This record gives sequence, C-alpha cells and structure tokens, in this order.
Amino acid sequence: MAREAGDGTVGKALEVLEQVADFGRPVRFTEVLAKSDFPKPTLYRFMQTLTNQRMLDYDAERQTYSPGGRLVRLAHAAWAQSSLARVARPHLLALSAATGETVHLAQLDSAQVLYLDKLNAAQPVEMYSQAGKVGPVYCTGVGKVMLAHLPSEMAADVIDQQSFHAFTEHTLPDAKALVKELREIRDHGYGFDREEHEPGIICIAAPILTDQNRVLGAISVTSTTSRTNLAGLEAQLPILQDIAASIAGEAQAWNFPDHTKQPQSGI
Repeated sequence: MAREAGDGTVGKALEVLEQVADFGRPVRFTEVLAKSDFPKPTLYRFMQTLTNQRMLDYDAERQTYSPGGRLVRLAHAAWAQSSLARVARPHLLALSAATGETVHLAQLDSAQVLYLDKLNAAQPVEMYSQAGKVGPVYCTGVGKVMLAHLPSEMAADVIDQQSFHAFTEHTLPDAKALVKELREIRDHGYGFDREEHEPGIICIAAPILTDQNRVLGAISVTSTTSRTNLAGLEAQLPILQDIAASIAGEAQAWNFPDHTKQPQSGI
C-alpha cells in the first residue's frame, strides 16, 4: 500500500495491517519484519496496538498474527453498506446460473483491480482471483475494460503505475500495446483476458457504467481453454452486458458517491 505524505501514525498502522493480511495466512512477526520498511521496535509497537484494538489476532501458542475479529466485522459492514458487491450479488447469481462459468465483480483500487465478489463455475477451476484480492490492471479482462473507459488523464496515470511483468507469453508487453487494446475495447464495449495473467485462464469482461459513463466497476465470465475458447465466451456477451447494465441501474439508484468526478473518457 502506498503511504501518502501526512498520513502519520494511522497510515503507518494501516500499512502494517495490510502487510499482515497480504500473507493470506497466519504469519510470524519475523516474516512481517522481513518485508516491512519499519524498524523492528516500530513494527512491534504497531502490531501490538493493532492486536490491542482487535484489528489483529495473536495466537500465543503458534506465535502468529492474523486479521482480527474487529477487522472482519468492519469488512462485512463495508461490503454490505458501501460496496457494489451487495447490489450486484443477485445479478451475479443470475449470470452464473445462465453461463455455468465463473463470474467476477471488480472495481479499481488506485492502480490495481480489487475483486469484490466471485462465484465459481459448476465445475470450479483453481485460479488466482478471490474476493478481497487485488490484481494487475493491464493483464486482466476486468482491469482493461475499466481502464478503457476512464478519462484520459486518469487512464494515463494508472498506466504509468503498471509493471508490465510478463505473467505468461500472452501478457501485453508495454504501455503502447495496452493503449492500442484499450482503444479497441472502448470501441467494442467489452474486452478479453487471453491467458494474459494465468496460463489456460480466459475471460470476457464488460464495464459497469453510469448514464454519464462513470466507471463503477466491471464483471466478467471466466473459463479455461480446456473447456471453451474466446468465441465461446463471446457468445455470452449479450447476457453479460445486460447484467452489467442492470447492476449499473440499481447502483445509481443507491447514489454511490462519486469520488473521481470523471469527465468524458478517451485515450
């Protein structure tokens, strides 16, 4: 998590909290210390405070830390009250039932993709994405369709923050290739993941847009190359776009705050 100047103690504590959560399992202090920029005494003080506030749980027998009950409660409250996930869940259930494939709901989190919800296929396939995880923008279907519909300056800022690590042989190599694809996505209104993040994993994705073309999020239908191909996924486009429009319509009725004040898009 990027630390903003002036965030002070609260920002530093949240950074520690996210470092612990990112392990995805109970973790020892020495493991956090190995990845932290904080000196040992400072890190220990933050972890003790977070434990006292029940944002972290400490297992004395195993000497490990994990996200605490208070944090879990706050996460559920955020999901229920302010997340697009609550509005979208019934629509995702319908999409999952209609396609029989894995479906994702995502939003942009700074220059990353945040997965808000995931419903597995009738025959689940192991893959990276899980609700609550973050992923790269430049090599995921949901990331690219959201990026394609951002205003030019915002899109350029997000692109500048991408690493362009080659996850597979199909990963887009640089910003030039990404911008070219984003223009195609905006023209067509949808996009693909062509095994760009994980070998054998493909998807078709559509943005969730307000009437003013503000990006609320994106949804995708995801499968494997052993089960289908891009043409097979493209056959799901009508229902995918219908579901995206339904989510957008209901979300607008909830009057989600617009923190971005996005002008007209264009890359």
